[in-house]
Amino acid sequence: MLQQTGIKRNLTSFILLVLTNLFVGSMVGLERTVLPIIGEDEFGLTSTSATLSFIITFGFSKALMNFFAGSLADRFGRKNVLIAGWIVGAFVPLLIITAPAWWVIIFSNVLLGINQGLTWSMTVNMKIDLSSSHQRGLAVGLNEFAGYIGVALFAFITGYLASMYSPRPEPFLIGFGIVLVGLILSFMVPDTSSLVSKNTSNDKQETEPFKKVFLKTSFKNRHLSSVSFAGLTTNLKDGMAWGLFPLFFINTGLSAGQISLIIAIYPATWGIFQLITGPLSDRIGRKILITSGMFIQAIALIGITFGSGFGFWLIASIILGLGTAMVYPTLIASISDVAPTKTRATSLGIYRFWRDSGYAIGALLAGSIADLLSVQWSIGITALFPLLASIYTLVSLRDEKNKGTIEGER
Repeated sequence: MLQQTGIKRNLTSFILLVLTNLFVGSMVGLERTVLPIIGEDEFGLTSTSATLSFIITFGFSKALMNFFAGSLADRFGRKNVLIAGWIVGAFVPLLIITAPAWWVIIFSNVLLGINQGLTWSMTVNMKIDLSSSHQRGLAVGLNEFAGYIGVALFAFITGYLASMYSPRPEPFLIGFGIVLVGLILSFMVPDTSSLVSKNTSNDKQETEPFKKVFLKTSFKNRHLSSVSFAGLTTNLKDGMAWGLFPLFFINTGLSAGQISLIIAIYPATWGIFQLITGPLSDRIGRKILITSGMFIQAIALIGITFGSGFGFWLIASIILGLGTAMVYPTLIASISDVAPTKTRATSLGIYRFWRDSGYAIGALLAGSIADLLSVQWSIGITALFPLLASIYTLVSLRDEKNKGTIEGER
């Protein structure tokens, strides 16, 4: 049984969780490059909104799972929820490989959303459980680094396999191996629920009802609501990028290898730089990274919209990944800074509900704009949302790093 917090004291468990999240992210990477193309080429989808429907269902199912993951973890234990997420994930590659119709692909992404909501939520919660309060940025940075390296690596691998063989089944056969390794690692890691119980045993603060925590995190507390909005717009942008980047670049005359590299370099940069931005936020504070990171994302999207050429788009994709890396672990750490220990998993689940709703909202909005105007203009208009989030966090976010719960309402 785990006894004390601190990454060094729990290094083996922490490393196991980092490796586990590498494979969690790999499940998303499986379809990052290939699935939008399958929708058009194999199922004859002519509407961009219809093509992006798999991201909409993924986003909403993941968001709902995030919403309930905290309470499930409190009731059944973090490790059990993590294992359950992998069992659900095993059906995803099977359904994609055998799908006779597009609705089966959509259903597979409902399962992928459940898989991600359970597994990714638990890996980040368990790392925060293991870490001391001054290590949260580092812990989240390492978690998100591993996850998005998995996304990038398998986005590139599946894109390459699709160009060498076919979009199905070769790229998705790897998914069975990913699930198997993820399950083995999850069985090896100890549950961190005992640490949470120990840390809250002397906590005099009463546990707040769920409704109160939801309203505070979502609307009433300026700090928490600005973090939630920034998370939503970050994944709104990513939902657009997931669905539209393959469709945008495939019509630019670039080779399959160049397209795969541009698409993969964005989450790769996102993943790698979180190794720096997560711990950096522990030192310099959260606000400066969040506000500037949202602004950089907006600039990168404008560059992709109006730029041209492989080299330019590659650099813009790297900048987009850098801006995302500045905010992604920092937003989670900011929630963890201010949420009481007893309701931290619930607050994180509510934040992740709003954040991952952005996938669905982004795909729905981007698809509608692309059908009305064009894919290019859809990417450009999406840039307005991280720009608005940058302004909102600038005026609303209080940098209360590691200083306990922020009370007060609007």
